Amino acid sequence: MGGSPASIVGVSSVSEPSANRTVAGEDEVVDLCRDLIRIDTSNYGDHSGPGERAAAEYVAEKLAEVGLEPQIFESHKGRASTVARIEGEDPSRPALLIHGHTDVVPANAADWTHDPFAGEIADGCLWGRGAIDMKDMDAMTLAVVRDRMRSGRKPPRDIVLAFLADEEAGGTYGARYLVDHHRDLFDGVTEGISEVGGFSFDAREDLRLYLVQTAEKGMHWMKLTVDGTAGHGSMTNTDNAITELCEAVARLGRHEWPVRVTKTVRSFLDELSDALGTPLDPENMEATLTKLGGIAKMVGTTLRNSAAPTMLGAGYKVNVIPGQATAHVDGRFLPGFEDEFLTDLDRILGPRVRREDVHADKAVETTFDGDLVEAMQTALSAEDPIARAVPYMLSGGTDAKSFDDLGIRGFGFAPLRLPPELDFAGMFHSVDERVPVDGLKFGTRVLDRFIDHC
Repeated sequence: MGGSPASIVGVSSVSEPSANRTVAGEDEVVDLCRDLIRIDTSNYGDHSGPGERAAAEYVAEKLAEVGLEPQIFESHKGRASTVARIEGEDPSRPALLIHGHTDVVPANAADWTHDPFAGEIADGCLWGRGAIDMKDMDAMTLAVVRDRMRSGRKPPRDIVLAFLADEEAGGTYGARYLVDHHRDLFDGVTEGISEVGGFSFDAREDLRLYLVQTAEKGMHWMKLTVDGTAGHGSMTNTDNAITELCEAVARLGRHEWPVRVTKTVRSFLDELSDALGTPLDPENMEATLTKLGGIAKMVGTTLRNSAAPTMLGAGYKVNVIPGQATAHVDGRFLPGFEDEFLTDLDRILGPRVRREDVHADKAVETTFDGDLVEAMQTALSAEDPIARAVPYMLSGGTDAKSFDDLGIRGFGFAPLRLPPELDFAGMFHSVDERVPVDGLKFGTRVLDRFIDHC
């Protein structure tokens, strides 16, 4: 806690570093990622987890070792974020934000091939909870920053680093807390990069697409409630709250939402059509998704609003009909379609179901253009000659939503070159999460080059 944002003292610029400039960063990134994975930061959404304090202190120590002056902000006991500022060659230019979250969703070790908090390396991958969501990017950022500080290479402009708590539960105790209570940390910042973007998709032998996230769906995490008439389980009851709620939840879970093609998704499908040499019809989802391989899960839900029932609760004894039943739903809406989503939702649920938001946040979308996008393409091409950066929409949400309130234009750019057989999308919040070791090193090199041109 406390202290002022850091600046680099006595650091000079190197305009064209040698080809092996990130050797130190590459050597360090795997160990940094292993260390972060071994710090259990499971976020259960109710402060019952260990919190992010240990990870925040680890990050602060690694930044301080190379001359930065990081600040730790604790929004609730144990819920801590770390922020630092690096002075650029031209401080008059707008600053860039590089942000990542240190919390992870919980994991049950019994379900995993390797202990999710051991940071084991096997089959060319680093395994563990957070390996791709998103301690990989946290580690790449630390590796690049530490290498640049040691070698005396200033970025072209100021960079704000933020390692944040609570993203997996909506960011209330992380990004949202900093935006609401410490917005001065982000003075002058106009653009930012973070997670779930910059990963590869092999379109053909001579072309590899790297999906850069330029949009993300909004969210309505909801609690549904139905009140009925309590009574004895042996009696006929035509006002059973469980029956009414289950029928409504079943309707919602089976509802086929209409296709709505946003600007970002249209651009992505056009790029993909060109790469594959075949038209992709958003109205014929089955045929379209079969051509997308492992990323089909991630892309498919960006063509529609969605509402997934996730929790049910009712009753306290087998022979008692309860007077109330509840359910929770993860609702996601496309940019520009929130009103349509809520109207459809109420129609599907019917008048007996009462809904309330547990957490709600907006959809965000930006255009795929400008100097920052060019810097991404330049950095990717330097490390992968057949790379092409393309925009896509994330079906989930990130801390970019909070920073959007400060006018910060957000992109998902955590570069990874992935083997085609790896089910990247399928590992998010799932078992056996892992990241290729070579992918981590590739991402470190790309991120360093990106900063040269940012």
